[in-house]
Amino acid sequence: MKAQTQPSPCPTPGGAPYSPRWWVAGDLNALFGLGTNNLLNLLVLTGLLLGVVEVPAELVFGRILPAVGVMLCLTNVYYAYLARELAHSTGRSDVTALPSGASVPHMFIVVMVVMLPVKISTGDPILAWHAGVAWVFLEGLVILAGSFVAPAIRRLTPSAALLGTLAGVSIAFISLKPMMEIFMNPWIGLPALVIILGGWFAGVRFPLGLPAALVAVVVGVLIALVDGQLQLSGIGQAFAHVGFHLPMLQPLAILSGLENVWPLLVTAIPFGVYDFIEAMNNVESAEKGGDSYPLRKVLVALGCTSLVGTLLGSPFANAVYIGHPGWKQAGGRIGYSLATGVLILAVCLLGVVPVLLSLIPLPAVLPILLYVSLLVAAQAFQTNASRYAPAIVFAMVPHFAAWGLTLVDGSLDAAGASAATLGSELAQRGILYEGMFRLGQGAIISGLLFGAVTVFLIDRRFMHAAGYALSGAVLSFFGFIHGPAIGWAVSPQLAGAYVLVALLCWLFRYCPQSGPCEEAAH
Repeated sequence: MKAQTQPSPCPTPGGAPYSPRWWVAGDLNALFGLGTNNLLNLLVLTGLLLGVVEVPAELVFGRILPAVGVMLCLTNVYYAYLARELAHSTGRSDVTALPSGASVPHMFIVVMVVMLPVKISTGDPILAWHAGVAWVFLEGLVILAGSFVAPAIRRLTPSAALLGTLAGVSIAFISLKPMMEIFMNPWIGLPALVIILGGWFAGVRFPLGLPAALVAVVVGVLIALVDGQLQLSGIGQAFAHVGFHLPMLQPLAILSGLENVWPLLVTAIPFGVYDFIEAMNNVESAEKGGDSYPLRKVLVALGCTSLVGTLLGSPFANAVYIGHPGWKQAGGRIGYSLATGVLILAVCLLGVVPVLLSLIPLPAVLPILLYVSLLVAAQAFQTNASRYAPAIVFAMVPHFAAWGLTLVDGSLDAAGASAATLGSELAQRGILYEGMFRLGQGAIISGLLFGAVTVFLIDRRFMHAAGYALSGAVLSFFGFIHGPAIGWAVSPQLAGAYVLVALLCWLFRYCPQSGPCEEAAH
């Protein structure tokens, strides 16, 4: 999506200050998109808690989900307020709020890396829940700390690098798995996908003005009913948890988690860094779409609401979502974010999630994620000069390694094996596990570094390229990238290689260059 020029302020009678509308027609379309996206993620995190960690259903629906609902509502309401302030100050009627929701990668990380090991070692799902809450509490503190350095990082980093690593996340983690699940159930998934693409790309209008996302879900439900995949008999049991569940303060959960699982909690630091860099990238994406938000305010709100969630018992992190360009193109402005927050809060407080789990087939909502992914990845190329395309692609590469690593590790775990015992056999079959592991750790940061170095080489800004290469040396030495955990001399060989790269970039400035160079400001 190409960067938009800001329209002139909307005229008001008598020259009165412009008062933005809280709701426009396009907000309904975006609400069904972002709202369905958030509901889908609620279903996923609920399934992880119940099926993997075996947290009691009463705790999940009575304490954890209400905490998550409050966290998501606060963030979406605040981002709607920021959008209204931007619209008011610029006099524009096309401002789109930042989308927000539970962090999808962290759902799996906190469950599989933090909560499940505690559950296995202690047999206590409650202590596992405490560990997850404490882990996200530390992560929220890192996000708050990052709010003070993120604006400087954004100023020093080329847009192609920021959006390139975001495109890698989008394709690897938001496109591939949903597309595979769609093809596992094509009778539902493909019609729903075409409805989404027709409504949001081709501008097809559906009967009664219904939003494309709602039409896709309804069609998916009807097909599931016809072919027998949806059994209405099981929906009655889902209403057992419907009621009003107020969130309650859970400070002891944080203290218990900090006390019992401190070694695991150290891993929250690099993921907090991941969060504020991902948020920074999404703010950059919004600016390329025409809406410039104050990064520090965005991050402070993100960290504070995550901390509020943990105080109420949420073991899941908050995130600025990928997809601002998609919701802007779908017609979303201010109201869709506000309404999404209220909708998610109501669903969590009223215990409606089990009903949705039993009613909505997953392939009917996955195309919404695919649509967002397509637009985010396309934006990286559309809003940057074509000469930066190699840098964008290079920034995406670590994310494919990270995605492949999840598949290999999952397969080995299911087979009761490990990479340590099968490393040579994996290599013989073309699976270079060690390289995949190193490349995939800290992918969003290393992708940003790869993209930045390449952009600066393209522009012949060799000292800038050398500076980013030295940053890679420091980050890999301490384990923020290319290593399993933070520590001293985690990846000394890679750190040395980055130093050598920095030296070469510095020497390039003394070598003759051929061909024209168009340096771009960023």
